Amino acid sequence: MADHYSTLGVARDASPDEIKKAYRKLARELHPDVNPDPAVRDTFKEVTAAYEVLSDPTKRERYDLGGDPFSSQGSYGAQNFGFGDIMDAFFGGGGNRGPRPRARAGQDALIAIELDLFEACFGCERQLDVDTAVRCEKCGGSGCAGNSKPATCGICKGRGEIQQVTRSFIGNVMTSRPCNNCGGYGTVISDPCSECAGDGRVRSRRTLTIKVPAGVENGNRIQMSGQGEVGPGGGPAGDLYVEIVEQPHDFLMRENVNLHISISISMIAAALGTKVAIETLDGEVEVDVKAGFQSGETVLLKGLGISRLRGSGRGDLIVHIEVTTPQKLSKDDQELLRKFASSRGEKTGSVTIHRRGKSETESGFFSRFRDAFTR
Repeated sequence: MADHYSTLGVARDASPDEIKKAYRKLARELHPDVNPDPAVRDTFKEVTAAYEVLSDPTKRERYDLGGDPFSSQGSYGAQNFGFGDIMDAFFGGGGNRGPRPRARAGQDALIAIELDLFEACFGCERQLDVDTAVRCEKCGGSGCAGNSKPATCGICKGRGEIQQVTRSFIGNVMTSRPCNNCGGYGTVISDPCSECAGDGRVRSRRTLTIKVPAGVENGNRIQMSGQGEVGPGGGPAGDLYVEIVEQPHDFLMRENVNLHISISISMIAAALGTKVAIETLDGEVEVDVKAGFQSGETVLLKGLGISRLRGSGRGDLIVHIEVTTPQKLSKDDQELLRKFASSRGEKTGSVTIHRRGKSETESGFFSRFRDAFTR
């Protein structure tokens, strides 16, 4: 009979932890995936067989007494070993996998709500109709009818997995797979709840109240903890995420916390100056346009923009003003404009060229341009 203690290099009174540690060390060195030398395969089989005997208290006792450690273990022989033991040797795992719990955490849920610009700026409160899985009230999430309880699976005996032995070049390998009869739970619900059919949860529509903070914008998500899908077996619920869909405003355009509005005034109003009333999120506001205002310039109205989501105060409202030119003029109007231009010394058709911070009239610019080719 082989000396399993010598094979693993441990004393006869070695503890289970010492035996496991010795096996891990040798398996890392001798496993065919690490050491492909054919001569090492037999040594690896001997090490695995020794560990199979010494790691099992019953087999080890029979071996120490001089008997056959596999006398009542069927016909697998000394080359049987668990796949989990090999993985344990390489990755430091340990412990039994065991059956998986019926109660598991639920998934998160997502719902979108539409807000107008006013609601996004100042915040609001909304009622939401949410359709999710909730805990079954009839069975309390157990999935069992009445006072019944899940019974131990008769196939896997409560382990939740079935072991299977297959042959390989290194001997018989024992692998495990979830039990098909109980789905890996280790128990079977023989008398399921009529309401949830044993799942522990049902679909239900419920109404929730959500407070939307001021300053949210398109794409922001608000998290409502524990308001998502209840998990199988009545497990804890996931979270509900509410995504903001901001609707565009009729005439206000948002840019982060700032707002923009575009208006038009006549050239007479721009020249003389005027006051115009515009609609904002805060109601009607008067805009002071200074005399000599130029088309394309802006007026800044501080604090009339969007509330800051993670801060205090609000952004600004920027008023873009376009100066319009009348398209249809009577002969009298045309004559008045000519007299006005003449009084200012302006010539019809003259152009002002803007050159990097300075301007010059058409005559000065083109005369220099012409002179450059006549020198």
